[in-house]
Amino acid sequence: MLSRSEVVLFGDSLTQGSFRDGRWGAALSHHLSPSADVLARGYSGYNTRQALMVIHRAMEGVDSPAAFTVFFGANDAALPDRSAASVHVPLFEYTNNLRAICAFIKAKWPSTLVILITPPPIDEEGRLRFPYGNRSGLPERTNLAAGTYAGACIYVAKQLGLPVIDIWTKMQQFSNWEKTFLWDGLHFTDLGNHFLFQEVVKALRDHGVVDY
Repeated sequence: MLSRSEVVLFGDSLTQGSFRDGRWGAALSHHLSPSADVLARGYSGYNTRQALMVIHRAMEGVDSPAAFTVFFGANDAALPDRSAASVHVPLFEYTNNLRAICAFIKAKWPSTLVILITPPPIDEEGRLRFPYGNRSGLPERTNLAAGTYAGACIYVAKQLGLPVIDIWTKMQQFSNWEKTFLWDGLHFTDLGNHFLFQEVVKALRDHGVVDY
């Protein structure tokens, strides 16, 4: 059981926006409120390269973390020859960056649980409906690329002996996942947020951080 410790969420926009009403971070904060504080360290648009640049500052004020979620990859996996090329990180560098992020956390808090979360699946049609300035007619992200980075995330987790939530695979096990879980082809609907919330709680429970 936690005794007023912390669970830290470190990631990109999928983490930064997670504390809005009904989203996975807010739900987790409510769920853990009897025993732990949930701290959001989310940076919209960031990839793992940028995460390493801010990690020292991001962890200021973190005192006694029982667990971290590390949720990067959606931006790293953006295609290098399309409109979001500026946030693309090559796959080899992505894996090295994930290792470095985990190493930083473990060096500072050796007993904390680190849970990696893969990038989510991509609904390419949804990305074209919400192009965010992209006028090429081609999605700036593809599900195939996201899956490759998800596989790399899983590989790093196995190498380091860390738990991983393979949200890329798990969401696609449901029919109409594209619109059920994603509102713009990338970011979560209410159901998508609830789904990830359940997966994070399960991981915390399975690894003895909470028992409820």
